[in-house]
Amino acid sequence: MKDDRADSPCRQLAGHYCSILIFFVEELRHCAFHSVPRLRAMPITLYDTLTRSPKLLAPATGKPFRFYCCGPTVYGPAHVGNFRTFLLQDVLHRALEVDGIELIHVRNITDVDDKTIRESRKEGESLQAFTEKWTQQFHADCAALNMRPPTLEPQATAHIGEQIDMIARLIDQGHAYVSTDGSVYFKVKSCQHYGQLSHLDPASLQTQSENSAGRANDADEYDRESVNDFALWKAHKPEDGPNSWDSPWGKGRPGWHIECSAMSTKYLGESFDLHGGGVDLCFPHHENEIAQSECATGIRPFAKHWFHCAHLMVNNAKMSKSLGNFYTLADIRDKGYAPMVLRYALISGHYRQSLNLTENSLNSAQSALNKLEKTVAKLLPRAHLSPEEFLARIQPNALATTGIFAGAWNALADDLNIPACLGELFTALKNLDDPDFDTTAVRGQLEALGSLLYALGLSLFYADSTASRPIPDEIQELAQQRWQAKSNKDWSTADRLRDEMSKKGWRILDRKDGYDIERADAEKG
Repeated sequence: MKDDRADSPCRQLAGHYCSILIFFVEELRHCAFHSVPRLRAMPITLYDTLTRSPKLLAPATGKPFRFYCCGPTVYGPAHVGNFRTFLLQDVLHRALEVDGIELIHVRNITDVDDKTIRESRKEGESLQAFTEKWTQQFHADCAALNMRPPTLEPQATAHIGEQIDMIARLIDQGHAYVSTDGSVYFKVKSCQHYGQLSHLDPASLQTQSENSAGRANDADEYDRESVNDFALWKAHKPEDGPNSWDSPWGKGRPGWHIECSAMSTKYLGESFDLHGGGVDLCFPHHENEIAQSECATGIRPFAKHWFHCAHLMVNNAKMSKSLGNFYTLADIRDKGYAPMVLRYALISGHYRQSLNLTENSLNSAQSALNKLEKTVAKLLPRAHLSPEEFLARIQPNALATTGIFAGAWNALADDLNIPACLGELFTALKNLDDPDFDTTAVRGQLEALGSLLYALGLSLFYADSTASRPIPDEIQELAQQRWQAKSNKDWSTADRLRDEMSKKGWRILDRKDGYDIERADAEKG
């Protein structure tokens, strides 16, 4: 196999820091000839799961940057954990645009697998009608969260031919075999570098073609501890109903893993720049993609860079329906939060660290957006801009300079460090309030802010951004109990109830004739 991989993580890391050093030397030389130093945007670097080191994101000379993301399996509404990964990929997409890099972003739709077939049969709908309904819901949620559409969004069922062709190549080359029932399996032992992405020790892998019950293991997903020959083509079974396609091995349908390999190869080539997904896909899905793709094409690497986003936790627990903490965008809206608030909350943690979503974190996101709006609104008159005119400046303008927002951009460019970027953004806005900035300077800095907000996907002055969130019945009841205790001069009970409200994120403001309730983090005018 041809191997285009860099020599070693150490050399890649050295090259990364060398590039940054050259960047700053050039900036110092640039500033020596200008009375007002202004930094240009730093190039974007991102941690690579395969090499465990940061790498510059740069397309091959004369080509667009080619980026593949594993998209949703459309058997129900996407939950907020799914959207954390999709939103972080969206920020990367936007940041590359702002950096002036042409890109082809492909995100697939998985519309045939174990789950889509099972649930469509349960609902009594055709697979096509069932998955189209949930695909439309996914697109509506993406639009509400201000996500840029990918360049291409291929569906697995529209690429059955490409999947059959890749499976046939693997059989011909001895990397796959046909079982007695007409299913086709990838032979894991035939791939010497299997386990490289998830850093499994090849010598310790226990591979097998059958499970403990003595039957071929054709599940689309399996545990990390079980390294099986995995299904490339699954022979038709009665429970599949009418969901099957003709193949050289009989009627059936593709396994989950082969779908992404066939579609990414068709649209991005046999080796492309970046592959992304949630950390839960690292094994087995992405490991299997690498094995089957590189064995089929003879080209290494399949993807030159791997980008994985960590899990979302909800109230310090893994999200699950059984725990009652499984939330969709519709659920968050029902709690009174705008989609932009959820977007801010989900991107506000570093992508390589688990994020804990709580009501307090949503309240904090709402407060931060309110603060951002108020600060910008205060600056607009000095720049002679209306809110509408400012919103028109939230565009992917390639930044020749980033002005006082250089720190924010450089944080974003350094491994997509969004928490540091947001901190630098608010500091820069505070500095921009300096009266020494004249109209021209303020307008120029707001132009740079517009590009930064575009990269983050944050929109201001949206219709429901400052709408009051409904006060929960529980909080209203506590407030009423406190008012009654205060009326009875039961001060200890009144204080206890006030503290209980505070812990839940609310405060009570007494009047002579009653009281008002507001969120504990509400901005003061």
